[in-house]
Amino acid sequence: MASASATLTNPAAQASPSITRRQRIESIDLLRGVVMIIMALDHARDYFNGSAYLYDPTDLTQASPALFLTRWITHYCAPIFMLLAGIAAWLYGNKNGRKAVSFFLFTRGSWLIFCELFIVTVGWTFNLHFTFYILQVIWAFGVAMVALSALVYLGRPALLVIAAILIAGHNLLDGIHATGNSLTTVGWAFLHQFTFFSYNNGFAFVIGYPILPWLGIISLGYCLGSLYAPTVAPHRRKRTLRILGFGAIAAFILIRAINIYGDPVPWTTQRTPLYTFLSFLNVTKYPPSLDYILMTLGPGLLFLAVAEKPLNKLTAPIAVFGRVPFFYYILHIYIFHTLAVLAAMLQGHPASDMTNFTNWVTSNPKLRGYGFDLGVVYAVWIAVVLALYPLCKRFDAYKRANQAQKKWLSYL
Repeated sequence: MASASATLTNPAAQASPSITRRQRIESIDLLRGVVMIIMALDHARDYFNGSAYLYDPTDLTQASPALFLTRWITHYCAPIFMLLAGIAAWLYGNKNGRKAVSFFLFTRGSWLIFCELFIVTVGWTFNLHFTFYILQVIWAFGVAMVALSALVYLGRPALLVIAAILIAGHNLLDGIHATGNSLTTVGWAFLHQFTFFSYNNGFAFVIGYPILPWLGIISLGYCLGSLYAPTVAPHRRKRTLRILGFGAIAAFILIRAINIYGDPVPWTTQRTPLYTFLSFLNVTKYPPSLDYILMTLGPGLLFLAVAEKPLNKLTAPIAVFGRVPFFYYILHIYIFHTLAVLAAMLQGHPASDMTNFTNWVTSNPKLRGYGFDLGVVYAVWIAVVLALYPLCKRFDAYKRANQAQKKWLSYL
């Protein structure tokens, strides 16, 4: 681990042609594209699988291994994307200066918070009355970026300490709970507790992504960004990523096996060895536990280590999604929800059953009997991703050709 920390704080003075000759780092685009594609699978399951309105897909008393793994694989998306956002912020700051990256993080973060409230939530709910808000991943990115806009003025060692404390230590707060609809409860939910709030006037919102661990992840990504400095030799960067990746996976296995700390829900022996293994993997996302973060970021770091090579016929299209993730994200939500409304109507449900926030309620009685098996879910997922590719490719080409003159494109 000594060589890893040395690389982070004192990059080698050997040039990196694979970084300096390109404006973008293709391995980052590729990994971001992979997680964007996988993310869409989870949302296809949300809208089209019959079990989505009956029980949680990670409930091992009811979920099949196939359903569990369909949900589990998508756990990798948000933390890896947040880590990459931190790396991208460092790259932006390295090119434009600390003041510029602070301003960009603050303004883009504020824009993402606005989008979560008035564009993304509408896509999820089709509720134009704005009586219900879902504060989830885009909101978390926005808040984390706003916070990081101030934290970038700290030295990298201090920021790395903050990241480590937030990631490794936030589970110490698991025993603290707040109830009711008071400002205190809202504040605690903002920091660490997944909570649904409902008021007598019909207004409601859910804080699905408490910010503390997500801020830790984006801060860690910012610290890791120095690995991509032009002065860092590729072999040293890859070695450091491998050390960190394998170290995170080993730490996950060890901490999870001890079963004392790292996740609020310990794994248990199940009815078969397979289900016991699934219980071991069944870590907490809301908020992401230490086990969850180690389990997901470890493979992501290893991917970065092995993917630093020229794109080919398979990887180049995937990287397209990684260069226009926000554009892709907005489109895929609206498309999935529209198709789900049509599917519900074809199965005899009124369109209203698939609007507002009913699709977020697992026990929603209106949609009992609606839905399809996993084969249909996977078919819809693949079809939508393929349909989005030409749109994303055209927008990517436009963005790359015009971003230097049209700075607003950096916010999309």
